Amino acid sequence: MKPSEIIAKIQSGAFDAELKAVYVNDTAVEAQKPRYIKTLQKFEELYGDDRDVMLLSAPGRTEICGNHTDHNNGKVLAASINLDAIAVAAKNEDNIINEKSEGHLPNKVDLSDLTPDEDYFGKSSAMIKGVAAGLKEYGYEIGGFDACTTSDVMGGSGLSSSAAFEVLLGTVISHLYNDGNIDAVTIAKAAQYSENVFFGKPSGLLDQMASSVGTFVTIDFESTENPVIKKVDFDFAKSGYSLCIVDTHGNHSDLTDDYAAVRGEMESVAQAMGKSVLREISSDEFFGAIPQLVGKVNDRALLRATHFYNENTRVEQAITALEGNDFDSFKQIITESGFSSYLYNQNVFTPNNPTEQKLSLALCISQQLLEGKGAWRVHGGGFAGTIQAFVPNDSLEQYKNTMDAVFGDGSCHVLIIRPVGGARVI
Repeated sequence: MKPSEIIAKIQSGAFDAELKAVYVNDTAVEAQKPRYIKTLQKFEELYGDDRDVMLLSAPGRTEICGNHTDHNNGKVLAASINLDAIAVAAKNEDNIINEKSEGHLPNKVDLSDLTPDEDYFGKSSAMIKGVAAGLKEYGYEIGGFDACTTSDVMGGSGLSSSAAFEVLLGTVISHLYNDGNIDAVTIAKAAQYSENVFFGKPSGLLDQMASSVGTFVTIDFESTENPVIKKVDFDFAKSGYSLCIVDTHGNHSDLTDDYAAVRGEMESVAQAMGKSVLREISSDEFFGAIPQLVGKVNDRALLRATHFYNENTRVEQAITALEGNDFDSFKQIITESGFSSYLYNQNVFTPNNPTEQKLSLALCISQQLLEGKGAWRVHGGGFAGTIQAFVPNDSLEQYKNTMDAVFGDGSCHVLIIRPVGGARVI
């Protein structure tokens, strides 16, 4: 179907059912229509109206529990959200990917050269090349396409804007060249490969997997080749709570070393015990070995390893609480996760800029407002960015107004848990 034909059908309501399958409710569907139409119009402007196009989407994700555990083969609980990256895409015969993101310069990637290049670390074109290279390595067909994309996943928010973009690219290639048959796990792995090898950012698999798989999902990364993925049966809409992400608008400049240090220090403990990652060592073995580890690794590494083991247990407890519809226990577990991140994992502010502590301030205010009735924790990679809060609906207005007053209007985002991951929408 041509872009102009799709625009007319969106305006007439002909695709409301397809949009609702992704965006959950009628209000959200109506809010999405202008966004899709604008992206279709941009495609027409850049590439013409003479080809059939697809509309695709990949969500941001929220980490529910399991902060900084995935990169040491740990356990996580996450969920896809209603903020997403979308694409209008069509095949071309040039073996070149032309991609134009709203607000950014166009990218042009020649698929005849799929080698990583450090000169392109940190650039969107490197992500595009890396996803294509990863999927080719897994044995799938790749090819050129023209695409216009846009995203409302806030950058630096802990909602994984880069993972949403990577998964979106993998979803485009899946549907344009593989009849939609590339499974969600493979797309996530190709996206992580792109981020690590081509984009130059060390990261675990959580962000990409939660975006690709969708809904509430628990992932056990004991085997990174075959992670155990399980969707969690819990209807959050009936809990009486809202999920809030508060963007504190902190300084994100040059945090790569902070993120890398978390993983590196956890792995330094494992290596001191003759293994590669902490998951290869039992909790009892680690705690029993602490006297021998002191002096072999730095003290913060031991604290971060302690966080890893206890956080894995909390993930299991949180899943049990949700499946048992015990939301009070779930809230307590989430708050304990937050305190562990603050005290032991130490990813709430960067030691390179200790006087700027916007995440700490947001957590402090959340405790004042929610203690005894809600939950709060650092969200995502940490050091700057966002916190997460589970807020009783009867306290939501007060919480949102307070956070917006402190961090700026629109800083508190009330989210919907999205039922699908990377998907072809139309």
